[in-house]
Amino acid sequence: MSLVPQITAHVSRWITPPRLSGSSDGIAMPARLGAIITIALGITMAVLDGVIVNVALPSIARELGTTAGTSIWIVNAYQLVITMTLLALSSLGDLVGYRRVYLAGLVLFVVMSVNCALADSLMSLTLARVLQGLGAAALMSVNTALIRQIYPKSRLGRGMGINSLVVAAATAAGPTVAAAILSLAPWPWLFAINVPIGLVALLLGLRYLPLSEKSHAGRFDVLSAVQNALTFGLFFLTFSAIAHQHAWSWVAAGVLLTLVVGTLFVRRQLRQPMPLLPVDLLRIPLFSLSMLTSITSFCAQMLAMVSLPFYFQNTLGLSTVATGLLLTPWPIATMIVAPMAGRLIERVHPGLLGAMGLALFSGGLLALALLPAAPAHWDVMWRMALCGAGFGLFQSPNNHTIVSAAPRHRSGGASGMLGTARLVGQTSGAALVALVFNASPGHGTHVCLIAAAVMAALAAVISATRIRQQRLD
Repeated sequence: MSLVPQITAHVSRWITPPRLSGSSDGIAMPARLGAIITIALGITMAVLDGVIVNVALPSIARELGTTAGTSIWIVNAYQLVITMTLLALSSLGDLVGYRRVYLAGLVLFVVMSVNCALADSLMSLTLARVLQGLGAAALMSVNTALIRQIYPKSRLGRGMGINSLVVAAATAAGPTVAAAILSLAPWPWLFAINVPIGLVALLLGLRYLPLSEKSHAGRFDVLSAVQNALTFGLFFLTFSAIAHQHAWSWVAAGVLLTLVVGTLFVRRQLRQPMPLLPVDLLRIPLFSLSMLTSITSFCAQMLAMVSLPFYFQNTLGLSTVATGLLLTPWPIATMIVAPMAGRLIERVHPGLLGAMGLALFSGGLLALALLPAAPAHWDVMWRMALCGAGFGLFQSPNNHTIVSAAPRHRSGGASGMLGTARLVGQTSGAALVALVFNASPGHGTHVCLIAAAVMAALAAVISATRIRQQRLD
């Protein structure tokens, strides 16, 4: 019995997190390493679970006795909840602390991963995915705000580079990880694999994620959270209706409802001292320009990434394996360049780095649009690598600028807006692919690549205008 107090005291000392003071500039090593590993593990799970299930949807539909069309909600429910709750959870992080929101998100994500693995019907799996998406939104909403706390100002770019690398790696590895798991075990293991990873992340998080000395004053705005969820939920569903070629009357009704609810939401935010939708941050030119750059570039990325597989398989007659191999140079190049760009931020203006990266990205997209009729694999792969390198050179500096342009006590709002910009851009890009394919079925990929190149060039111009703005280090 005498061992119990000793063990309790030892555990208590081990999980005592590093504490931040108002004048602190990051946390020291090795706590910084433990904290960034915690964030990397959580974001890896959240991103992977957005793409890993796609490969298994046919087998899941068969086992649960549902149709292929209905099974899409296993994916959509997850993405929809993230879109609807990201800003609300980032605002909550500003109020109660980023560490609390992140750790709560980890716990919810792990518990719901178990429920997903044990689900025996489409309804139970979809409900578990809804709550799993809420946990993922908590992880995504404050991850860059935590990185801002963890790293000194002079090395913040390196932290953003690591974050960009993790997101790119998880996105790229999704289909491969899914194929590897499914070759050894049934589909529930796609979710069960999160449990050991999540528990390790939770233990590291309890020990290393920093604890601020005091939280910010204010109350959580429930009405704004509801309006936010409705606005972004309607936005997501409206674009999904476009992508699935629903009746235009439904699309028009969705657009109208989104505009009405969105207008009420924005008007309420303009009256709040710490708005859930950070309209106060959008008044900062450097922040708003970086947000616009992010939305435009992610829209360009999705135009290419969604349309290219159709070209590879339907036009060139390649297999799914060959298609995956041809797509791989893009994320690999991003993984290589993003950390390098994170270090370059310390010496080069992020606006200039972003403009250079987006110009390369636009050139790569245009090169893909100009592919010969029967290209060799290497001819496709260097163009894909050029796109990935350009995107990696842009992404880290842009993320750094979005977070550092906001006051430190608004880091949660900036982090949430960063994720929201990505989701809005990706959703818009996917919907545009559907529109282009319906309007030009014979040349859909070519038109999408041209449109993506134009958007990336526009984003490069927007990024270049930031060079005149004061740099925030």
